[in-house]
Amino acid sequence: MSTHAPKITLNDGNQMPQIGLGVWQSKGGDEVKAVEWALKEGYRHIDTAAIYKNEEGVGQGLKNAGLSRDEVFVTTKLWNDDIRGGNARKALETSLEKLKLDHADLYLLHWHVDGGLKAWKELEQFQKEGLVKSIGVSNYMPEHLEELIANSNVVPAVNQIEFHPYNQQRDVIDFCAKHDIKITAWSPLMQGHFKEEPVFAMLAEKYKKTAAQILLRWDLQCGVITIPKSVNQGRIQQNFDVLDFELTSADMQLIDGLNREEGRFGPDPRNFDF
Repeated sequence: MSTHAPKITLNDGNQMPQIGLGVWQSKGGDEVKAVEWALKEGYRHIDTAAIYKNEEGVGQGLKNAGLSRDEVFVTTKLWNDDIRGGNARKALETSLEKLKLDHADLYLLHWHVDGGLKAWKELEQFQKEGLVKSIGVSNYMPEHLEELIANSNVVPAVNQIEFHPYNQQRDVIDFCAKHDIKITAWSPLMQGHFKEEPVFAMLAEKYKKTAAQILLRWDLQCGVITIPKSVNQGRIQQNFDVLDFELTSADMQLIDGLNREEGRFGPDPRNFDF
């Protein structure tokens, strides 16, 4: 059994493991195995969403792993159609039923869409009722957060964004730091594009680690929560094996220097059509 990932304390006092397993696009039973392997390896944080259509499989993986409920941090997300349609309560109940859980550790508004402020008020209520422990958002830009904070009682605990060396979103990072909103990185492994970047191969050689491990270690040292996705047992293990080394500040700066103006691999939170 590996050691457990460090935990980050959220602005509501709850603690969130800094490394989690992402399960976007994991389906057909792969997600069940991935969750089991991850929990066996020492992961204690699983990140899913209603739109991934794999909450049932994640729930099965959690059950198979046989850990007590308070040992595992589970994140899921309210999908855009349910935000627009005002279906937050029904959507959360469905997610919890599929996950076979009585509460989620973190519940996020998946994207900034119409109806978000109303949905956020409902999330505040779910938190009071204990249906969710922490509430947050995903893909929110500073102006979206500004509006949300001005019109609500609870500051989001987390903002989950596309974050990696090519897309560092410094404006979002700075805004969130100012309001004590923690960042979770989705697509931390750049959807595989890190293989095209010689800096990672060079640092992997230097530290006797894989290029992916260099990237994930950079996340941890940036103070970001990271949720690499894999359904491969070996890679799930490798992605967790990043706690026994540290990048020098010079190497951190080298990676920081890779930031690009247009470095996204996913949709633009200011311009998408779903």
